[in-house]
Amino acid sequence: MTIGAEPNSLHVVNNVYQSVDRVEVVVAGAGPTGLVLACELRLAGIEVALIDTLPERTGQSRAGGINARTMEIFDQRGWLERLLPDGYVVPGNVPGHFAGIPMASGDLATRYPTGLVITQADLETQLDRYATELGAPVQWESPVVGIDQDAAGIEVRIGGAHPRRVRAAYLIGCDGGRSTVRKLAGIGFTGTDATMVGMIADVELSDPPSGWILTRRRGPGDFSVLPLQPRWFRLMVNRHDRVIDPATEPSFDEFRAAFREVADTDYGMHSPQWVSQFGDAARLADRYRRDRVLLAGDAAHIHYPAGGQGLNTGVQDAANLGWKLAAVLRGRAPESLLDTYESERRPVATRVLDNTRAQTALMRPGPHTDALRQTMADLFDVDEVPNRLAAMLFALDIRYDVGHNHPLSGYRVPDAALSRPTGDTRIHALLRSGRAVLLSLNDTRLSPPPEWSAHVDSVNAYSQSEQWTVPGLGEIATPAAVLVRPDGHIAWASDDADTRGLPEALTTWVTAESSDHHHNGPMR
Repeated sequence: MTIGAEPNSLHVVNNVYQSVDRVEVVVAGAGPTGLVLACELRLAGIEVALIDTLPERTGQSRAGGINARTMEIFDQRGWLERLLPDGYVVPGNVPGHFAGIPMASGDLATRYPTGLVITQADLETQLDRYATELGAPVQWESPVVGIDQDAAGIEVRIGGAHPRRVRAAYLIGCDGGRSTVRKLAGIGFTGTDATMVGMIADVELSDPPSGWILTRRRGPGDFSVLPLQPRWFRLMVNRHDRVIDPATEPSFDEFRAAFREVADTDYGMHSPQWVSQFGDAARLADRYRRDRVLLAGDAAHIHYPAGGQGLNTGVQDAANLGWKLAAVLRGRAPESLLDTYESERRPVATRVLDNTRAQTALMRPGPHTDALRQTMADLFDVDEVPNRLAAMLFALDIRYDVGHNHPLSGYRVPDAALSRPTGDTRIHALLRSGRAVLLSLNDTRLSPPPEWSAHVDSVNAYSQSEQWTVPGLGEIATPAAVLVRPDGHIAWASDDADTRGLPEALTTWVTAESSDHHHNGPMR
């Protein structure tokens, strides 16, 4: 099936498509989602072509930080230490918030409860280095202009400065809310239209406020001030019941005027690095996969940027998809494993869209919203309420249906401290290789059956605590053994040496070499 340019125009351009490059996966879009996905695939030895429409990085930073779960994902791969110098950990005296309503979230049972302030530009620079080191440098000026799918693979037609064809097993669209890949695959993008306009700018301030301003409502809208780096601040302003042409970008003077209208001051803003605007349109891809095309990040979901959840949700999409796709491509898993990507991640995006819509509603001007916000603020005095909201916003309470009924099954594994003969360590450090881990604690001493031993890291250790705390679950006795998927979620757990359910979990989430599975790489 040919999708893309019209046949007549294809005839014209076919002269420049003389040769066909061959890789296993084409990742379209070199933002954080595409970069993480490329790194995950390369970590598993998959051939990747990472392409992007732009001629180079713009230096713009729509996102200004990463949350607790994303920090954990980067830590699991050993990347976090290299990111920390480019940002700063949110101070403990800065409260969390929901729609700008302050809330104390208590102990979220993570090493990174407050998140990391880092510009998207700095994050992309570091992730770009990882991808290049792993063998997937970005190929710039390479827009996808058409695709042809068949039973054996997909051909991606690339335009731009160097038109070419690439033959692959799969194409992953990580190319943003206006995704060309999604449109070419014929996947719908349904949801709600924008009801407001927001503007964002990174500027210097000659008269900055003291500390942070988290979504302060005033007059026709609300505004925020976020310290980014020495001298630099991120300013945002929202005005409700106004809509914009999303293809336009405001000038700095227009941003300053809009900010002053709402905040009644501009804090002496000057020297803008960049200015942009956004709305609160919320849309979700009708499906995350069509044959050999998959979607991740903003190509699959867009929403109002409350809580900075967009970038984080995309990175977490990539962490979920990468190891599954690698297992299918290496013939260790049936193609049906890819179906779990949509069944696990699409409900997460649905929840993000819902909570950002709720936050938008809570920020509208007027006495009715004032009353609702006061009611919510009163509820936040009940510890369970802000704890549950914070765990949701930081993606720490996600539980996947892994087909096993232990209380821990499906939750992310806590980064518990461990003791081994070689020295102390922690669980997340065991996930550096991107492989599944069978962790036997204390004197349990389990080993995977021989047919899985080549694909699972078997680790024996002693737990330094008798209980684990898991957001969404609470405190639970430390298990005797757990099977941890490459993305850090628990596929199986046992409170003793009983291995019932372990072979089924290994079959589902790790799988082994089998004549029933075939290599799904690019057609030669």
